[in-house]
Amino acid sequence: MTRESTSQVSERDMANAIRALAMDAVQKANSGHPGMPMGMADVATVLFTRFLKFDAGAPDWPDRDRFILSAGHGSMLLYALLHLTGYQDMTMDELRNFRQLGSKTAGHPEYGHAAGIETTTGPLGQGFANAVGMALAERIMAAEFADLVDHHTYVLAGDGCLMEGISHEAASMAGHLKLGKLIVLFDDNEISIDGPTSLAESDDTLQRFDAYGWDTMAVDGHDNDAVAAAIEAAHKTEEPSLIACRSIIGYGAPNKQGTAATHGAALGEDEVAATRDELGWPHEPFDIPQAVLQAWRKAGARGAETRTAWLKTHDGTSAALRHEFDRRIAGDLPGDIAKAVAAYKKDLMAEPQKVATRKASELALNVLIPAAPEMIGGSADLTGSNNTRTGNMKDIAPGDFAGRYVRYGVREHAMAAAMSGMALHRGIIPYGGTFLVFTDYCRPSIRLAALMEQRVIYVMTHDSIGLGEDGPTHQPIEHLASLRAMPNLNVFRPADVVETLECWQVALAAAKTPSVLALTRQGVPQLRLEPGDGNPCARGGYVLRAEGADHKATIVATGSEVSLACEARDSLETDGIGTRVVSMPCWELFAGQDAAYRDKVMGNGVAKVGVEAASGFGWQEILGGDGGFVGMTGFGASAPAGDLYKHFGITAEAVVAAVKQRV
Repeated sequence: MTRESTSQVSERDMANAIRALAMDAVQKANSGHPGMPMGMADVATVLFTRFLKFDAGAPDWPDRDRFILSAGHGSMLLYALLHLTGYQDMTMDELRNFRQLGSKTAGHPEYGHAAGIETTTGPLGQGFANAVGMALAERIMAAEFADLVDHHTYVLAGDGCLMEGISHEAASMAGHLKLGKLIVLFDDNEISIDGPTSLAESDDTLQRFDAYGWDTMAVDGHDNDAVAAAIEAAHKTEEPSLIACRSIIGYGAPNKQGTAATHGAALGEDEVAATRDELGWPHEPFDIPQAVLQAWRKAGARGAETRTAWLKTHDGTSAALRHEFDRRIAGDLPGDIAKAVAAYKKDLMAEPQKVATRKASELALNVLIPAAPEMIGGSADLTGSNNTRTGNMKDIAPGDFAGRYVRYGVREHAMAAAMSGMALHRGIIPYGGTFLVFTDYCRPSIRLAALMEQRVIYVMTHDSIGLGEDGPTHQPIEHLASLRAMPNLNVFRPADVVETLECWQVALAAAKTPSVLALTRQGVPQLRLEPGDGNPCARGGYVLRAEGADHKATIVATGSEVSLACEARDSLETDGIGTRVVSMPCWELFAGQDAAYRDKVMGNGVAKVGVEAASGFGWQEILGGDGGFVGMTGFGASAPAGDLYKHFGITAEAVVAAVKQRV
């Protein structure tokens, strides 16, 4: 290795180390995307050596700047930076194992695989929208903990990120809120997979972001001082900033740079050798000269002094404020939640409520919001329908982040992705609402929240044909089944006001699992009239009504159909057919119980019938092959809710008939 002093190492040498590692790792794997890391190596070097506030020796320092690689296909840029700056778990062996089974260096950055990976990216635009949530979380936390929270969120985004629809939603939201500490470095290389971006778009990106209320600049992405000047200017604005960095994809590859050939494939042995000559990089694959490595390690440690000063400020803060900050960052729930839930449940036993479960959710929030100050709510322009805002919640407004409620506008996808960013930032438990049918718009973000094990709560109202006259475009049919198919997602469909409260409690306690609360528009009776023990919804399913005669049948229902199942049960009992009703607000939690509990709840050797105003797909997992199902077999229609239930045959009489066919 070369032994020259670090003072002789230029930023171009440091950037070339990124380029070399990127092309070597992709070549060894014979799989990956070398073009973006090679093209943006200069921009990344400027950011990490001159601006980014971080300490590689303390990756989880709460007041670090966040760096989000939205263009996640260029993952080797991030992995190279993490290794070079000295993150302990990003070893050279990990780089050599790029894209291999069990490595920390997956094809796209995976949150939790290694320190320094702030979010899972790859689906284009997701990281951009996550970053909007992180920048919003920073401002919300800073409004309460001004001395402990003051950092920037940086994003590296490509043409693809900015083409995706989610980026339009998220950029509009960020501009409106004036998230001035959000800085996006746009890899403006004019190349996509198919070839020149001109094949598919002719947008003026800077004018577009100007219209969103952003501060915009354009620079040569290979002129380090110009990049630095642009970042300096971005630090002084009250608006989010977009810096368009004109770059050459695959920079340094003499025969392929500037073309789509460098985007998603290894350069090839001959081109790698030619690139080494072009860059003046004579070193063997994965060999970084000691002086270059020392220069990078110095960059990785330069934030240690700032972190030490922050720790002194943290330790000097009042004990109460410091404890509250630490608790929220750790994700621990306040003890007041359990007390508040117990007191409210006692009130419900004394004065039962017949309300829609969307209203029941609002009533629960009236109890939970004061008990858990980290809860930040919102809705995609459906506040009055989703019932996500309680009377004492102040709105978060442009430049004013002291509130607890976000007006997301008609931006379901950006809302869902921003909530993931807020959760990833730490210190906040985000929840947001829209109609259940619009989980179709949120699904990519819900999926990534599940993949990243983030506590994000989706309040999805108007959960069935029970919404009535708005018709089949707004009536979710297959959505419960499709959401239940997603790993690590709890889908709750509570039956009444008590179950809604209990499902909220479980969702808040699920630190590594996002939750969907599927809630009714129509009113439902309170079925739980005795306090009972604990929280039965935490087990996913339980016996709500026991059989009066010998056990012959079990009716399993969710949500608004549980009361219908109880009607059917009473009729069957009158006919001498011993029938129990199992309320199953969360399939996933029930599936996680031991077999003995599941058998005890369902009963053995009895007829089983399920009822839900939705598709029957998946119900055989609950009912067994001989079970019956009363529900939907096609799309809904526009009519009053009561008429629709009768029209589609979702009635107590239909449930009774299904049971009698099987006993």
